Amino acid sequence: MTRSYISRAFRFAPSPNGYLHLGHGFSALLNHEMALGTGGKLLLRIEDIDLERCRPEFEQAIYEDLAWLGLKWEQPVRRQSEHFDAYREALASLEKRGLVYPCFCSRADVVTATSERADWPRDPDDSPLYPSTCRHLSRAERQRRLDAGQPAAWRLDMARALKELRRPVDWREYGGGSEPRLVTAQPALWGDTILSRKDVPASYHIAVVVDDALQGVTDVVRGEDLFMATGLHRLLQILLDLPTPDYHHHELLRDAAGRKLSKSLRAKSLRVLRQEGLTPGQLKAQLGLDKRSFAFVP
Repeated sequence: MTRSYISRAFRFAPSPNGYLHLGHGFSALLNHEMALGTGGKLLLRIEDIDLERCRPEFEQAIYEDLAWLGLKWEQPVRRQSEHFDAYREALASLEKRGLVYPCFCSRADVVTATSERADWPRDPDDSPLYPSTCRHLSRAERQRRLDAGQPAAWRLDMARALKELRRPVDWREYGGGSEPRLVTAQPALWGDTILSRKDVPASYHIAVVVDDALQGVTDVVRGEDLFMATGLHRLLQILLDLPTPDYHHHELLRDAAGRKLSKSLRAKSLRVLRQEGLTPGQLKAQLGLDKRSFAFVP
């Protein structure tokens, strides 16, 4: 699938599994201001494929927090949980070409298979690479297990996918100036990563590239913790014949201990800051956003 873009489109894509914190506010404001600075538009996407952790009250809080910050976004809002068919279609296209395979292993199975090797490679998220156990199952054995109703995730056959490439895997990365740098991707670092979980017909990686294409996203502005994931996303974009956005990975906000702000570490939420009397203007000044120029993206 290819597409010609007429105008610039940015997106903010939070998960409603907790309240937004200052780091989310920083990223949302960056996207909003860059959209304004380039005459583009801001899209809002609710990444709620994790049906167990995502809750309606957190989604409602996202709308309230972003409105308090003064953000305006296009309608309708895209909710990933309403588009599982699109992700299934993308996965099916990869399956037809033999680029994915069913995996019946549990997390415990992976840990057991790799724990005795101190030098076992790990992916950029510091998880042990999958040892490709199920990739070596015969076609008949895979089908037997699927017919028996055994739950399966679907993994990318990284080696086969890389062999199919006919062009370099790279992307344009924008920093603080108008000229981008070309980044050579390293998707192999992710190994045979999961594209569809046992309980949900998609993973973050396949959902995000499908959504960006279907929403016409031209500029992906997100935290630097997702920099390495971009290599995997670019590989999937090539395999699925999807458009290539430009990327800007911004710095992360960190706490006094140097850890990135996160919901799991109970970073103070925007709603609490608002209740404490902080104004949007004060927040922007605190983040240094009142002194930035956002028209640099060409």
